[in-house]
Amino acid sequence: MSPLLSATAPATEAAQAGADTPRLRVEGLSTSFMTERGRINSVSDVSFTVPPGRTLALVGESGSGKSVTNLSLMGLHDRGSHPVVGGQAYFQRRNGEIINLIGLSAAQFRTLRGNEIAMVFQEPMTSLNPLLKVGEQIAESVRLHWGYDQKRALAHAQRMLDMVEIPAAARRLHEYPHQLSGGMRQRVMIAIAMACTPTLLIADEPTTALDVTIQAQILALMGRLQKETGMSILFVTHNLGVVAQYADEIAVMYAGRIVERGDVHHLFAQPTHPYTRALLDCLPALARQRRSENAADRPRLPAIQGQVASPFNMPPGCAFRPRCPVATPECDLAMPPLYRVNEHQEARCIRVKDTLHE
Repeated sequence: MSPLLSATAPATEAAQAGADTPRLRVEGLSTSFMTERGRINSVSDVSFTVPPGRTLALVGESGSGKSVTNLSLMGLHDRGSHPVVGGQAYFQRRNGEIINLIGLSAAQFRTLRGNEIAMVFQEPMTSLNPLLKVGEQIAESVRLHWGYDQKRALAHAQRMLDMVEIPAAARRLHEYPHQLSGGMRQRVMIAIAMACTPTLLIADEPTTALDVTIQAQILALMGRLQKETGMSILFVTHNLGVVAQYADEIAVMYAGRIVERGDVHHLFAQPTHPYTRALLDCLPALARQRRSENAADRPRLPAIQGQVASPFNMPPGCAFRPRCPVATPECDLAMPPLYRVNEHQEARCIRVKDTLHE
């Protein structure tokens, strides 16, 4: 048994709760906010599933709607912006019960957050409380959800620091976030998220602020914890190299919609949507490969021209149309649905059949 599971708890019942049922099934998720210029749609008709023990990566440029999707699932939007969240997000609890996360009350969310669903935020220095010692911040979850007293909760917090491979855990337990390095702070964030052995972990750009060596260590740690606990991971990143190495499935987002989704290996081998192709072309390794194939026609490092469409001024039809190198007038007529490319992929492009043979 893993060190984490043996040290905690109510043993998880996830293994008995229907292994074939998705841990999370999102259907038609849409989120809008009120602004001074009127209500805008930040996420529209987003659907995906996260199977038990698997990793789904949400990828796309900044402004594509990845973080809004996560916050909608966690019920963490700022109420001052008057968010309206629609659609369904069915989550399978430890006991096998399936609940819809959309529309839960604040009290209902509190029983889930940090307990069965946890989130690792993008920047630990702004997510950790600078006034509390890291041990207190880890212990809070088990005091709240499992009823541990202070002594037992701190002992559990020390085990969590050991689990995320922080050296001298007994000493670090009593230190403040500013006394830790960036890599250690991110490990503390993971320890907080894993304290109650969640069955779903949402990781929102968890390694963006770290150097490459520490990034690899954090990702390896998350992979190990996933194998030990069987948790599902919804991994948000813009780093396609990370996706290729750690994710099982991928959903590519653009302007608040999923434009392509599927198995990682097939999608990387045969990207169908022009936006997915453009993202992959920006990877240095692929750029070098293509330069060697046709050095005269390939730029040194391709870039996607233009910017993600503003939600205040969305183009008609396909949102990627103004930046698409293969667009046709037909692309302006309507937003295309997700077409089935093969048994492994779907893409939101009217040229699916053409691009498959280009």
